[in-house]
Amino acid sequence: MKKEKTSSSKISSALAGLWRAISWTLAVIVIVFILLFIYVNLPVKANTDDAKIGVTFSYIYAEQIGLDWKQAYLAMLNDLKIKHIRLPIYWDRVEGKEGEYDFSHIDWQLEQARNAGAEIILVIGQKVPRWPECYVPKWVGEDPSNLPADRLKEKLLTFEEVVINRYKDNHPEIVRWQVENEPFLNFGICSKVDTELLDSELVKVRELDPSRPIVVTDSGELSLWVNAAKRADVFGTTMYREVYSQKMGHWRYPIGPNFFKIKQWMIEAFADQENAIVIELQGEPWVAGWTIDAPVEVQLASMNAEILKENIEFAKKTGMNEIYIWGVEWWYYMKTVQNNPTLWETVKAFEIQNNAI
Repeated sequence: MKKEKTSSSKISSALAGLWRAISWTLAVIVIVFILLFIYVNLPVKANTDDAKIGVTFSYIYAEQIGLDWKQAYLAMLNDLKIKHIRLPIYWDRVEGKEGEYDFSHIDWQLEQARNAGAEIILVIGQKVPRWPECYVPKWVGEDPSNLPADRLKEKLLTFEEVVINRYKDNHPEIVRWQVENEPFLNFGICSKVDTELLDSELVKVRELDPSRPIVVTDSGELSLWVNAAKRADVFGTTMYREVYSQKMGHWRYPIGPNFFKIKQWMIEAFADQENAIVIELQGEPWVAGWTIDAPVEVQLASMNAEILKENIEFAKKTGMNEIYIWGVEWWYYMKTVQNNPTLWETVKAFEIQNNAI
């Protein structure tokens, strides 16, 4: 009887000890999360006032919102005086039929940028900026989310070789290649993440043009960055402060600039990566449905000149010295179609300030 009581007592004591250990562990985890939450929201003084300000320009999106895309592009260069531009190459537009290439729109954009003294990040891959993200030609396969891996790899690497061989020489305006867009984020209509394919692309690009750095990008809020950063010469993060979903509506991430500083420390420690830039800073509305189908007041409630200023200042406080803003086509739409130049003029003021430094 005594042995049973002793055994029961030992079990109870062990369980109590285990519960105390679990409780203390949970308490420590909660405290760490609270401290991290406090830290990432501490006020930060801007320390990259001389950050380079650039944009992403998509001629497809400019067309979709009813603009003369060449007119918008020239206004961006000559009126806004933008000197840093990310340009996507849309595979399905360039190679509509297998082996037949139309680079005229890319050639023109590069020529105008060179004449204006602007620098270009040229984006290649199956997944590049602007919805639906995936731009695989129909002749490769009808369903871009379910393509035969070997066929996709063969055709994509062939296309990328053609692009790089066309532009690697005599194009000093191209300063970097970006390979794929947020390849570790399952967003858009592309196939799921294929690390082996991405690595093959990176090997191919480095082999064909070892002189230019490669940018690999990832989600600012939904990723730890390490997988992308360890493959990159320059790592690029997105930065969206307010997002929209059908279930939750509009909501704002409860994070400050230190959130991104912590991630920079992480990729320095775990990916030996010290070159991080803001590749996509929120600069246009995020609304239900197609942007310009929403009432103008709804668009401006989501993004306006004051919010844009706040976002740029926020990005500067992360310590990253290059910031590419999303939405230049929409600013031009607001200026020319809606007679509201406030966003356009806001960015122009930042560019004047930067060019004076």
